[in-house]
Amino acid sequence: MFNDNKRGAGGNVKVVDATLRDGGIVNSFFFPAGFASALYAANSEAGVDIMEFGYKVSKKLFDIEKFGEWKFCDEQNIRAVVGDKKSGMKIAVMSDVGRVDLKNEVIPADQSVIDIYRIATYSHQMDEAAKMIEFCNKMGYFTTCNIMAISKDSRGTIKAALEFAAKSPVDVIYIVDSFGSLYPDDIFRLCELYGETAYKYGKKLGIHAHNNQQLAFANTIAAHSAGVEYLDATVSGMGRGAGNCYLESLIGYLRSPAYRLEPVLRFVREHIKPLRASGVEWGYDVPYLLTGLYNAHPYAAIDFLKAGRDDYENFLREIKNGQKK
Repeated sequence: MFNDNKRGAGGNVKVVDATLRDGGIVNSFFFPAGFASALYAANSEAGVDIMEFGYKVSKKLFDIEKFGEWKFCDEQNIRAVVGDKKSGMKIAVMSDVGRVDLKNEVIPADQSVIDIYRIATYSHQMDEAAKMIEFCNKMGYFTTCNIMAISKDSRGTIKAALEFAAKSPVDVIYIVDSFGSLYPDDIFRLCELYGETAYKYGKKLGIHAHNNQQLAFANTIAAHSAGVEYLDATVSGMGRGAGNCYLESLIGYLRSPAYRLEPVLRFVREHIKPLRASGVEWGYDVPYLLTGLYNAHPYAAIDFLKAGRDDYENFLREIKNGQKK
């Protein structure tokens, strides 16, 4: 059996856990008591480099009664989890363009427990994204730019967005497979395309994959083999719709002494299994496969499943007809 114990050990790989953020989309961020604290402890013990706690969005835009605490990531709530002595693991939050009041809701980094702001944007919003990145950078934060839904963009559009991002003070630019429609060969081409611009400006690359076609893990390791350093994953793939790359798979693949699998497996047994048993659902299903195959937004599949439908052939025709409009 082939066994390369040097995977991930010789480079600058950063494993990023996004369970609370992407997973929070599944249950409106209402996690059981103690879930976040246990995840923080498991990630710290496992050697995870960065833990994304959730979104940082304005309470002026979202009803606080309809979402749990990790939709907003208040400073005191994060501090209640990490305590006075932070581990070596960095703490991240994600803010979508236009969904956070930067001047009133983002405090200087030296006053915050947060280390990293991940700016989520579409290619047509790059001007505003660059302003957010610049603001967070001046406040002392490490930043990433996560350009979403690139499978819908032309090569020229992507290149223009990359140039905009790379000229900003951003630290990492992410390849994001929002619809789970990409294949490993697409990832290799995108790594080359992103690298042409990013590396020219001294930026690093990241990958955030979705599992609609059960390719999130394959696409993540394809990106890793192409030199991408920041690798997103979630415990048991917990995330919107079909979910994400499994954290336990990624750590197992890397075979690096920097990471330990046992704490993650323990967390799966003690917290993920009960969460699933309580009725929280995510993961691969046929409707997600179909949206992935046809590069359609997974919310169509989510609605299909919520309606209790199983007429897959009709759903396929609906997707195809929708593309013709």
